[in-house]
Amino acid sequence: MTTLPPEPPRPAPHQYREVAESFGADTERYDRTRPRYPDALIERIIAGSPGRDVLDVGCGTGIEARQLQAAGCRVLGVEPDARMAAFARGTGVEVEVAAIEDWDPAGRTFDAVVAGTAWHWVDPVAGAAKAARVLRPGGRLAVFWHAMELPTEIVDAFVAVYQRVAPDSPFNMQAARQGLDGYKPILDKAADGIAEAGGFSVPERWRFEWEHTYTRDEWLDQMPTQGSLTRLPADHVAQVLDGVGAAIDALGGAFTMPYATVAVTATRRPPA
Repeated sequence: MTTLPPEPPRPAPHQYREVAESFGADTERYDRTRPRYPDALIERIIAGSPGRDVLDVGCGTGIEARQLQAAGCRVLGVEPDARMAAFARGTGVEVEVAAIEDWDPAGRTFDAVVAGTAWHWVDPVAGAAKAARVLRPGGRLAVFWHAMELPTEIVDAFVAVYQRVAPDSPFNMQAARQGLDGYKPILDKAADGIAEAGGFSVPERWRFEWEHTYTRDEWLDQMPTQGSLTRLPADHVAQVLDGVGAAIDALGGAFTMPYATVAVTATRRPPA
């Protein structure tokens, strides 16, 4: 019997810097199509923090930063992509351009450090250590993602075309088939990084379930902002969109997506 060699281990997402800094290719589309975060999450972060000074890591175009500002917070964003930072500034968010691992807080401290759909691009231990350094005692670190569960027909169409046009992609396409369970490794890595960095309470997890109905055009409009597509040639992206669009057409031209916005969070312990 032939034994296949084991698949080599994939680098961690934060090691793909060229992908992490590729989302600024179309900032307007990113900001327009990416979903906002549940109000209940924003409210719980604020309620569980000692004040309203917030550092937003990997703030992107400022989606969660603006939500926090609307809730009465003072927000400083840190974003490695200058194009994303410029867009966020244009919406009223103060942003400094840097990767959080290299960012100099210059003595500033905060009541909360947050990261929306960005912490997987951060070294989980170095990022948590930087958060511990800038958080006031009792301050909260909250990193969160939208976990989504696409219909099987759409996932199958996406994987089939993507593996054909991008066979050497570093992205694990099998994770797309795992739905909400596919986010467990990201959550585990975040929690382990917080624990290893030290200085925090035992990490806990929050979960907020909701759903959204997408038309064919709405979902295809968002897809080019996804990390698996941001660096593909335009003709390859078009092939992926055609395949997924056909699958949505077969479902009647729209589908309802179950989401779970999931957070890993801990509070900064007072210095010993």
